[in-house]
Amino acid sequence: MTDSTTPRRVRVRAPELTGKGGWLNTGGEQYTLADLRGRIVVLDFWTFCCVNCLHVLDELRELEEKHRDTLVIIGVHSPKFVHEADHRAVVDAVERYGVEHPVLDDPELATWKQYAVRAWPTLVVIDPEGYVVAQHAGEGHAHAIAKLVGELEAEHEAKGTLRRGDGPYVAPEPEPTVLRFPGKALPLPSGTFLVSDTTRHQLVELAADGETVVRRIGSGARGFADGPGGTARFSEPQGLALLDDGSVVVADTVNHALRRLELETGEVTTLAGTGRQWWQGSPTSGAAREVDLSSPWDVAVFEGRVWIAMAGVHQLWTYDPVEGTVAVAAGTTNEGLVDGPGPEAWFAQPSGLAVSADGDRLWLADSETSALRWVDRDGAVHTAVGTGLFDFGHRDGAAEQALFQHPLGVTALPDGSVAVSDTYNHALRRYDPATGEVTTLATDLREPSDAVLSGDDIVVVESARHRLTRLRLPEEAVRVESVAHRTRRAATEVAPGMLRLDVVFQAPAGQKLDTRYGPSTRLLVSATPPELLLKGEGADTDLSRTLEIDPSVPEGVLHVSAMAASCDDDPSNEYPACHVHQQDWGVPVRVTPGGADRLPLVLAGMDEGA
Repeated sequence: MTDSTTPRRVRVRAPELTGKGGWLNTGGEQYTLADLRGRIVVLDFWTFCCVNCLHVLDELRELEEKHRDTLVIIGVHSPKFVHEADHRAVVDAVERYGVEHPVLDDPELATWKQYAVRAWPTLVVIDPEGYVVAQHAGEGHAHAIAKLVGELEAEHEAKGTLRRGDGPYVAPEPEPTVLRFPGKALPLPSGTFLVSDTTRHQLVELAADGETVVRRIGSGARGFADGPGGTARFSEPQGLALLDDGSVVVADTVNHALRRLELETGEVTTLAGTGRQWWQGSPTSGAAREVDLSSPWDVAVFEGRVWIAMAGVHQLWTYDPVEGTVAVAAGTTNEGLVDGPGPEAWFAQPSGLAVSADGDRLWLADSETSALRWVDRDGAVHTAVGTGLFDFGHRDGAAEQALFQHPLGVTALPDGSVAVSDTYNHALRRYDPATGEVTTLATDLREPSDAVLSGDDIVVVESARHRLTRLRLPEEAVRVESVAHRTRRAATEVAPGMLRLDVVFQAPAGQKLDTRYGPSTRLLVSATPPELLLKGEGADTDLSRTLEIDPSVPEGVLHVSAMAASCDDDPSNEYPACHVHQQDWGVPVRVTPGGADRLPLVLAGMDEGA
């Protein structure tokens, strides 16, 4: 008999955890769900290219620490790009991003398919008896999961089915390298290099040889603190740019802030950001220290302002050093590749910035679309190379058919061309606007994330080799065998004609939809190619919609973006705590007779219509 105080939940037996790449962070032990019986398990389906997945890693840290004796978080690494199926790359990513729980490497998406996951990131909660009790897609769910974990602890403690104790996490041995997954580099007027030593939460000044340490800035402990170089704290810093006054602006990525380094004294101060992550509905302009930012990845000075590659919300922002203000410059927060006036453009995790030699263009590496793009002096956005979220590879030639794979850096060359740190292809590429051609300058680089000029040489940040590598700029391009890829996810078979799209959202216990100021939900639908949808594209407030699929289009991708806001359901509280739940899905579909006529996407809760 069930106690009347026990919450009634939909429960589904959890499928087994399988992954060809095996387990990481377990000291070599292999685990099954049976080994975890008696513990609350949260599966985090992630891939290391995905900035939203990195946000969730940070959201889960407090939960992980608070419930360490009852809760086991398991990262299920599920690749999008070909490079992410490389086991060594997954090992690197687990260290790079400070993942302190077991990770199952699932390069063939076996567990992803068993759990019917459709988006990165997705969180699945399994109770101590081995049943799935909740699923959440996207960011912003840590509060709901924390509440559910507390309820499950009480419920299964009472039933005698909760097992407390140490978890399966075993920390790997640290490696004694000078740099550890460096992100970006900046040549200084003195002839030295400043490098963001990202995983060690520091900035490192290296001598002109690119190897000898001159000094370290930052304590090395993750945190957010201004002050002298020895005690200041960063959290996974990335981009660096020199300001007119001789100081350096730092994109302090996981602190969602811009910091200032006074080179002469080593003093660190905060220029912009609050330390909190920007969410839909937050201010998009204002006094820089009062506006939230979201994973600033790179910075560059263009047209008198500091431009910010705001990877976390797929936008470009600017910081005005004279006025001390920030504002959105381009991007809608929708993820994709759309050119045009800045406010109408779409980006996908812009991660690298560089100003052209003549100062007319701001080049940018748009990583998730594997694209090289640029902004002109009027703020309009253009694409030089790249087609969208699902096509990538290593192919030289004419720009309209050339391919990159998740580039993170761009470098303006003196002749007007641009070098691209083609990160997942382990290559340095070149695009020449004069000819419209893409060539390969160097290969056998390990996850290059940036490059800077040094005399006649180019110095590459080899992030996964933990070093700077000096190359002579070649006059002849390297020849490589062309290869093209599409995303590895299996397509969902849907029937032609009417398709019911249901975004499932159940407000967490003790909360309700926030309707005080109008509708609290939003659904945006589009397709690639656009002809796939005869009806149903556009934005509305209902989380369910009937789409009409064109039977003459054999396959494509449905792009779905959903948002819901929920608040504490306590009439006596005049200022209830509110939370935004948001996720973007790109669902590959194949149109076939007999395919599904309903497409459920779980934002939060369980799909009871299945």
